[in-house]
Amino acid sequence: MIDIIESYGDSLLQHGKNSNRIYLMKCAVAEAPQLIPQMNQLAFERNYSKIIAKIPESLKPIFTAAGYHQEATIPGFYQGRESCQLLAKYFCPNRKNLANGRELKNILDQAIAKKNTPTIHPLPQEFTIRRLREADIPTLAQLYHSVFKSYPFPIFDATYLRETMIDHVIYYGVFDQDLLVAVSSSETDPDNGNSEMTDFAVLPAYRGHQLALHLLKEMEIDMLDNGYHLLYTIARAASAAMNTTFARAHYHYGGTLINNTQISGSIESMNIWYKKLTRG
Repeated sequence: MIDIIESYGDSLLQHGKNSNRIYLMKCAVAEAPQLIPQMNQLAFERNYSKIIAKIPESLKPIFTAAGYHQEATIPGFYQGRESCQLLAKYFCPNRKNLANGRELKNILDQAIAKKNTPTIHPLPQEFTIRRLREADIPTLAQLYHSVFKSYPFPIFDATYLRETMIDHVIYYGVFDQDLLVAVSSSETDPDNGNSEMTDFAVLPAYRGHQLALHLLKEMEIDMLDNGYHLLYTIARAASAAMNTTFARAHYHYGGTLINNTQISGSIESMNIWYKKLTRG
């Protein structure tokens, strides 16, 4: 069951029962006054329990007046000039209750505490990293399917992977000889000069080699060389490994999206991490 991604004018929404929510992925400033009641209506019609809106800071007052509250922020998201606010509205009181809050706080605190530990070991000689090509798509889809029980975007679908690869997503892979063992992607937004570091997956037998961190470093170099100024991620709050990876790479914590995303079989809270790219 895959959530729907569709345009509303120049804005972009994802919604469906998979994550039981509406995600306003892109909000055109002029469309905000019309979008807010349209999303309310959609939530009532489909019985969704949450809306999460990713918006420019300038729109925060109109969303706050409509019952939204801030869960996270990403400074300098829009061409380095304006922050991004992630605001939530709940239609079910239980959806905003963080049952595992203490556990998630411990994971976050431990990740931040490791921020200044040695960041990365050399990549073992048997591994190589490169951008993935269209010929790699069947293996890429198979790897995602073997790692995740479910995912908020259709990364198990070769057609989706091909379309996004052609459009705006750069996929990366770690190979052991000819075997694809770890992957990630950089979902680029050239209009705003930022990119989302996402879709990390490592085969269980190959964990413990810091492959996600090596992939992240490779993507950072590519994004800097291509003129991107800000990187961010939406990481599973319950994943000690991924939160530690971003903390060690000197990303900053931007907030937690509560009970936000269906991944690996259940709806999970997600942490925002961001980093401003600079040379030297």
